[in-house]
Amino acid sequence: MHKSVVVVLTLASLTQAQTGPPLTLPDAVAIALKNHPQILAATNTAAAAGQRVIEAKSAYYPSLNADITGVQSANQQDRIGAGSLNSSRLLTRNGDGVEVDQLITDLGRTKNLVANSRLQAQASDQSTQAARYDVILHVNQAFFGVAEANALIEVAQQTVSARQTLADQVNALYKAQLKSEIDLSFAQVNVSEAKLILIRAQDALKQSYADLARAMGEDNVVEYTLSAPGMPAAPPPDAQALIGEAVRNRPELRELKLRYEAAQKFEEAESDLKRPTVSMVGVAGAIPYLDEQPRVTPRGYEALAINVEIPIFNGHLFTARRKAAHYEALASDQRLRDVQQQVEHGVRAAWSSAATAYQRIPVTEELVGQAQLALKLAEGRYNLGLASIVEITQAQLALTQAQIEDVNARYDYQSAYAALQYTIGALR
Repeated sequence: MHKSVVVVLTLASLTQAQTGPPLTLPDAVAIALKNHPQILAATNTAAAAGQRVIEAKSAYYPSLNADITGVQSANQQDRIGAGSLNSSRLLTRNGDGVEVDQLITDLGRTKNLVANSRLQAQASDQSTQAARYDVILHVNQAFFGVAEANALIEVAQQTVSARQTLADQVNALYKAQLKSEIDLSFAQVNVSEAKLILIRAQDALKQSYADLARAMGEDNVVEYTLSAPGMPAAPPPDAQALIGEAVRNRPELRELKLRYEAAQKFEEAESDLKRPTVSMVGVAGAIPYLDEQPRVTPRGYEALAINVEIPIFNGHLFTARRKAAHYEALASDQRLRDVQQQVEHGVRAAWSSAATAYQRIPVTEELVGQAQLALKLAEGRYNLGLASIVEITQAQLALTQAQIEDVNARYDYQSAYAALQYTIGALR
């Protein structure tokens, strides 16, 4: 009698339900998009790329600098004798002025650099979108993982309850000397195995909650009460039509296409290095104090100059930079080709996995029905004394395995369908 009380208490502790705040899949996705560090990092990277467009365009605008100079000369007769070609006298003076530099033309280099930076910024936006899709996929997989773990716990709890009921019946028959001790031992072992299944399912649920918290970008693990969505539609009959959709929609491909175009613009900009650059320089200012006796220098000054810089020879520097940019563009093109092949392969693999998972669902449903019928027949034969306890325990085990397979098939398909939607760029 004491043993039976212990069994009831242990069963109650194993089947204790945990409740938490409700959570739907759209809610989980919304939380992840708001909090996940992967998305926040990609957003900041894209913002930084946007500022580099402004950096490149700054060459179109004049630069204005103010100068304030004070010089104390030790000897008014000194002149600069070293360094640049300069014969200025070292006079004690104060001077204030401004200098304006304005690019007139570099024959296309700045234009190509601006185009490069703009394309890089657009590529960074696509990288942010790709990060969003990655996070959404992980949220879907983690969400269905928690839902599957909860469903497996229900199966395990039902298994424990059914096997405990049988064990109690056999115990009563054993006390009435209608069943042997061997039957009782088999029934009790069966209950223990069911409890181990439940313990493992509960551990898997805790791990699944941890995975969901990570996918949502949360610092703490919350054991939500999930509201799982319905079963998605069947996958398409073949993957060929999905490949074109993936090539059009996947942000990774759009990003690499933009980076390839940006590399081409940078190659053009590097080719423009050999062209002349025309710029304008203007200066103006005043010299309110000048220790010059007698003073012949005017108190103010202004000047305007046009400068044309023509590259002649620099040790093949510009040629090497142009060739390096050309090879980088070729590498970008091959990276795009490689990722496109990966995307096409991923679509085919995801479609195959989804189709297989979908086909498993009716098979596992039929398997559960057959296992339930087999258990019912085994119980009838056992009650009539036509079968041993081993037949019942085997039938119970077959039913448990069938129910687990059915749960796995259903949630495997939901996860596989989400992965398929991800591969074609349709997961939102």
